[in-house]
Amino acid sequence: PVASVGTKGCIQVRGRRFARDQNPYRLVWAASDAAVWAIAIWGARWLRYDFEPHHLITWPTVFVGIAAGLVHLLFGFLIGPYSIGHLRASFEEVVDLTKAVLMTMVVLIIPVILANPMLVPRSVPITGGALALLTMFSMRLAVRTWRINRRRTDGKRRVIVFGAGEGGRLLLRTLTHDGTSPFAPVALLDDSPLKQRLSIEGVSVRGTRDDLEAVAAGMRAETLAIAVPSADSALIRDLTDRATACGLATLVLPSARELMGGLSSTDLRDVNMADLLGRRPIRLDTTAIAESISGKRILVTGAGGSIGSELCHQISRFGPERLVMLDRDESALQAVQLLIDGNGLLESDDVVLADIRDLSAVQAVFAQVKPDMVFHTAALKHLPLLESYPREAWRSNVIGTLNILRASRDAGVGTVVNISTDKAADPTSALGYSKRLAERLTADFARKSDGHFVSVRFGNVLGSRGSVIHAFTAQIEQGGPVTVTHPDVERFFMLVPEACQLVLQASTIGSDGEVMVLDMGEPVKIIDVARTLIRLDGRPTDIVFTGLRPGEKLDEVLFSDTEHPTPTAHPLVSSVHVKALDRAVVESADVVDHATAKAWMRAHTTRPADAENRNADLAVMELDDADLADAGWTDQGVA
Repeated sequence: PVASVGTKGCIQVRGRRFARDQNPYRLVWAASDAAVWAIAIWGARWLRYDFEPHHLITWPTVFVGIAAGLVHLLFGFLIGPYSIGHLRASFEEVVDLTKAVLMTMVVLIIPVILANPMLVPRSVPITGGALALLTMFSMRLAVRTWRINRRRTDGKRRVIVFGAGEGGRLLLRTLTHDGTSPFAPVALLDDSPLKQRLSIEGVSVRGTRDDLEAVAAGMRAETLAIAVPSADSALIRDLTDRATACGLATLVLPSARELMGGLSSTDLRDVNMADLLGRRPIRLDTTAIAESISGKRILVTGAGGSIGSELCHQISRFGPERLVMLDRDESALQAVQLLIDGNGLLESDDVVLADIRDLSAVQAVFAQVKPDMVFHTAALKHLPLLESYPREAWRSNVIGTLNILRASRDAGVGTVVNISTDKAADPTSALGYSKRLAERLTADFARKSDGHFVSVRFGNVLGSRGSVIHAFTAQIEQGGPVTVTHPDVERFFMLVPEACQLVLQASTIGSDGEVMVLDMGEPVKIIDVARTLIRLDGRPTDIVFTGLRPGEKLDEVLFSDTEHPTPTAHPLVSSVHVKALDRAVVESADVVDHATAKAWMRAHTTRPADAENRNADLAVMELDDADLADAGWTDQGVA
C-alpha cells in the first residue's frame, strides 16, 4: 500500500513515519463513539415520541444505549476502525466505521424485537444507528478540518501543485501528513474545467496553467510541482518554461511505474532531460520476445556502445542460453561485462574482441558461437567526421555490415537485426548513404538466404555516446559558449531503454527484408535542448550559431518520399519496403579513396538533385547509366 499504519499506529509511507503514536487516540475515539451510540439511542427514542419530556430518560433506554456502545466497541476492535489506525476521516475509516455501525444495528434489532415487554420502540436501533453514524462522521470531519486549517507553512517551501488528478491527490495527502516534509502546498492548478474550485486536503484549485503567474504572486509560491505521472514531454516543457518565467523552481512527480512502491516528499525531483524530451511508457509483448530469446544463443555486435550495451542488458533478462558481446573497443567490452556479469575480468568466452571489417575474424567467431540471433549495432555514426572521411563509413557501415550478413548466412543464423538510423531516409550525408546501403544489403540477404533479416530504423538516442547532450553539457561546464548549428534545426530523440525495448519488439514482428521504423514522437528543436540544459545548470551561458555542416539537414525524417509506411502489430512500430541491393555490386565496387567512397554510396542510394552533381559522381566512379541501372538507380531515385 502507498500509506499504512504500523503496529504503534504511526502513519507510514514507504516505511517513513510521519505522525505521532495513535494508539491512545484510537482508544479515545472508541470511547467517544460508544458514548455517541448511547446518546443516539436516547435521541432516537425521544424523536420517536415527538420530544415528549416524560420519555426523556427510562431505564430500558439506558440499558439499550449501554449495550449498543459495548457491541459497537466489540465490532470496532474486531473489524475496525479501532483495530488499526486510520487517517482521520479517510475513505478507509469511513468504510470500517460504517461496517461496525451496521453490524451493531443488526445485533440490537434482534433483542428489541424479541423482548417482552418491549425495551424501546423497534425503530430506535435503526434511527439511533443513523444518528450515531452521522455524528461520528461529523466529529471526524471537524477534527480533520481543524488540523488542515492549523497547518503551518512557516519555514517551508510554498508549492503550487499542477494536477488535481490521482497524482495530485496522492502528493497533497503525502505533503499534508508528512511532518518532515520541506514543502507546504498552497494552491492547485489544473487545465480541466471540471476540476475548477475543487478542494483537496484543504488546498483549492485556483485556475489553469495560464493562471500560474497570478497564483504564484498571490500565494508567494517558490516552487511548481508537476503532479501528473503520465505527463508527456510537451506538457513538462511548457510548464517548466512558464515556471521559469515566474521565477519558480520546477519539480516533477516520478512516473506511475516508479510510484509502485509509494510516495514520499523526497520523491519530488528536479526536471531532467528525459522528462523534457519524452518518457513514454512502452508496452511490450514480452511473451513473444521471451519466446524468441529464451534458451537461444544471442550475439550482439557493437556491444560496448550505448545501444549495444543496453540491448545486452535487456536481452540478459529474458534468459538466453548464451549472450556473446562483440566489439573492437576493449574498454567498452569491460564496461558492458561489468553491467551484465558484475565483473570486468574479460576472461569469459562471451566477451569477444574483434573488428567487423575483418571478414575472416567475424566468420571464425560466428562458426564457433553458432548464434541463433544476431543484433548488429556496430557502426560509425558521427556525421561531420564521416563527411571528412567517407571511406571509413564505407568500410565500417557498408563492408562491416556485409561481413556480418555473410557470416550470419554461413553460420545459419535464424534472425539478424540490423540497427539503422533516420539519416538513411532521403540521405544527404556519408553516414546516411552508408546506413541506407546497409538496409539494402540486409534486404538482399533476406531474399536469398534462409534466415530472417530485418532492419530497425530510429533517430537520435538521448544519452548515447556522441549525443548532443554530452557535447552541450561539456561546453556548459567549460563556461560556454554552447554551439548550435542553426536556430531551426530539429531532431527526433528517444531514450536508450525505450529504443532497445522497441528493437526487441520489432525483431519479433518484422517482415523478412523490411525496415521496421520506430515511432520517435515529436521532433525537438536543438536550441530548446541547449536552453534547457543551460537552465538546469543554472549558470548563464551564451549560445552561438555556427551554421549547418556539410551533409546536415535542418530536420530529419523517418521515411523517404518514396516510402509508404505500413502499420504493424505494435502501435509504435511501422514497416517500409526497401529495394534490395545485390551484394555482388558492393563486392565489386572499386572504392579506393574518400572521394570515390562518397560518390559510390550516393549514387547507389539516391539520385543527385542536379546534373552537375550527377556528372561529378559519374566522373569519379567512371560509371555510366547502365551501371547505375544495375544498382537500382532510376529517374525517381533508388527505392
